[in-house]
Amino acid sequence: MPKSNGNDCTCRLANEVGQLKVIVNAQSRTLAKLVRQMKEGCKKDEEAKESTLCGLNPCLKCLQPDILYHLGLSTDTTDFPKVFGDVRFVCMGGTPGRMENFAYYVMQEIGLKINAATKLRNISEAGQRFSLFKVGPVLCASHGMGCPSISILLHELIKMMYHAKCKDPVFIRIGTSGGIGVEPGTVIITSEAIDGRLNPAHEILVHGVSVQHASQLDESLADEIKMCHDPCKDTYEAVIGRTLCAHDFYEGQSRLDGAFCEYTPEMKKTYLEQLQSQEVKNIEMESLAFAALTSRANIRGAVVCVAILNRLNGDQIKTPHEVLSKWEKRPQELVARYIRKTLYYNKNDDDSEQPEDETEGAAAGTGAGAGDTQKAPAEEAE
Repeated sequence: MPKSNGNDCTCRLANEVGQLKVIVNAQSRTLAKLVRQMKEGCKKDEEAKESTLCGLNPCLKCLQPDILYHLGLSTDTTDFPKVFGDVRFVCMGGTPGRMENFAYYVMQEIGLKINAATKLRNISEAGQRFSLFKVGPVLCASHGMGCPSISILLHELIKMMYHAKCKDPVFIRIGTSGGIGVEPGTVIITSEAIDGRLNPAHEILVHGVSVQHASQLDESLADEIKMCHDPCKDTYEAVIGRTLCAHDFYEGQSRLDGAFCEYTPEMKKTYLEQLQSQEVKNIEMESLAFAALTSRANIRGAVVCVAILNRLNGDQIKTPHEVLSKWEKRPQELVARYIRKTLYYNKNDDDSEQPEDETEGAAAGTGAGAGDTQKAPAEEAE
């Protein structure tokens, strides 16, 4: 084996061992805390658990059952508090395949395991619209393309959180985008979602009347995710900036390569430069609806996207597929680090609870509870 390959292997092994120690120590601290509480006679809170979401439809209490049609779920056939009550993070991206891959990735990152002969089950398969995978406290969903699609998913996911009585869930959209004045491969964490008029609001028509909802995102959450980027080790930049949400891929994003184009290259250049002067870092198609709906429900939300090209330099995506695949994983890496840090790094933990010696061979993951599973087929194409 060449020396460089040996060094890379040693580095990777050391990194994996370090991650394993962090998870084992965190789980040990949690166990120590539970043992202490048992010794002190700590009793389980007897108060009825209620959701922290607010501003929701008052008629939800009257829906018996409530059918989440596009997810293929209903409150009369699924015990929402039992199945989804432990959800703390809801991550969503465009395609079913991407979110299934992320589910397996985040499962590994937070130290959960399933039997090699099983695979994660698509909980919303009956709905035939979206994919939905549960990995411990993390829910991974595909949202399709554009604001109409993601708004349908968000309505039903927010109702799911309500019926499951989830406490302070965090919603994160992970995706791709066109960059504005940034290097391809850069990760952009959205500070504010705006429309094509640079208006920070999501407009919908209700009874033929225009209604606008502020597209607010949680600034502190954006900062927390940004802090998970390591400029010394990561080979890409992560920046916080404004995101323009368009309602289509071509004309709404001032592209010159669509089937129709009634503006000149000069007009496109002027518009994109105007966006750049207004601190807009990227363009995508879902952030307005995502920001408005999460904000209305009192849910902390973040949008984390990688730029797959710099729109100031062109419209067509010519980057090789294998490079794009690596770039698409960058937002996933940051979000997984944030989730792991939130789950396992607690400032309130007493240092005395951390074990002096790591138990060799301790399980880093949990066989049960990693997520809904089903038997995997004998052979499955990648």
